[in-house]
Amino acid sequence: MADITFEIVEELGVLSTSAKGWTKELNLVSWNGRPPKYDIREWSPGHEKMGKGLTFSEEEMAALATLLK
Repeated sequence: MADITFEIVEELGVLSTSAKGWTKELNLVSWNGRPPKYDIREWSPGHEKMGKGLTFSEEEMAALATLLK
């Protein structure tokens, strides 16, 4: 299995923090050198480890924002 690379391009905000210190965050993340997407997932302190998450294109994030209004 190939390694997955990521770069957090912009940290947009923390949604919650668990008792163990992991944070659920909204960030712009570039996965495997691709253009960044909006990303919601849990991260360990220091962003060394991550949980499963969801990624959204610009259009998908705009649609989500409209649904939440």
